[in-house]
Amino acid sequence: MRHSLPVAVLAAAIGFTIAGCGSSNASQEDDAAKTADASIPVEIARPARKELLATYSGTATLEAETDAEVIAKVQGEVQRLLVEEGDRVAAGQLLATLDGRQLRLEATQAGAELAKLERDYRRQVELNQKGLVAAGTFESLRYDLESLRARHEMAELQLSFTEIRAPFAGLIATRQIKLGQTVQPNAALFRITDPSPLKAHVFVPERELRRLKPGQTASVHVDAVPGKTFLAKVTLVSPTIDIRTATFKTTVEIDDTSGELRPGMFARVGIVFERKQQALQIPRVALVETDGERSVFVVQDGVARQKSVDTGLSDAGNVEITEGLAGDEQIVIVGQSGLKDGNKVRVVTLQVDART
Repeated sequence: MRHSLPVAVLAAAIGFTIAGCGSSNASQEDDAAKTADASIPVEIARPARKELLATYSGTATLEAETDAEVIAKVQGEVQRLLVEEGDRVAAGQLLATLDGRQLRLEATQAGAELAKLERDYRRQVELNQKGLVAAGTFESLRYDLESLRARHEMAELQLSFTEIRAPFAGLIATRQIKLGQTVQPNAALFRITDPSPLKAHVFVPERELRRLKPGQTASVHVDAVPGKTFLAKVTLVSPTIDIRTATFKTTVEIDDTSGELRPGMFARVGIVFERKQQALQIPRVALVETDGERSVFVVQDGVARQKSVDTGLSDAGNVEITEGLAGDEQIVIVGQSGLKDGNKVRVVTLQVDART
């Protein structure tokens, strides 16, 4: 019984010590949690040094270099149709014929009258040389001859219009007539297009005029051929500005050796007006602009540091940094909008470089 009290006291002391240790550990964990909660989660990326293309992006509709409607020049019934939509034709190829019987008779009649008058004229020439015909009568006969010759040529020309021919080589885009249909003068019969080369006219704001020049390269994307890039080249930059839209026309020619593109397709065009090798670049979203000054946040030992930067070229997603970064920093690309210099941060995602 003499040892009961000390044992109890010892047990209580041990229990107090254990409880104290447990309380200390819990306090440390709470402090760590508070510290973690105080840091701001951010995503970062490292700058990259690689080629940077500065491009102007616009939209346009693809057009054929040569495209025209074949128009009826005389009235007539369609007697033959020799081509169909999608057929490739050569320049001068016969496409259709119209009923030309009346025109043929008119040409034959004019030819016969011309032959008779030419015989009369030759006899009058002999008489005129001998002074047996009055000068006025001879001149009148010569006028009649020239007039009849012109009428005969016109009749032959009108007859030739009953043969509908291709004005140039290309594809039959549309056929607008049917067999047996009577067409009137100036009626559209066919539409022919030559899709090689295809062109696109991009209307660019006037502020870009000094940047774009013939010979620059471009890329073309069309929704109808997803995932494929077509190469193109600037062939014409208009020297004048449209005062209504404050734009100028820039023409690009597309290299479509595969024949996948068609006139009328909607296209997205990117014209490369400058390129720089080994440009130091970061994602454009990393930039913070305040009162006209540009800066980025970099992570150093778990702390965000704001650095002023100067920028150069830019493309759709990246921007060149000309001053302010060495190239080995960790740049904040998500979460920077609410940061202040000196904030503690916690990195949650690291991109490999600015181009991933």
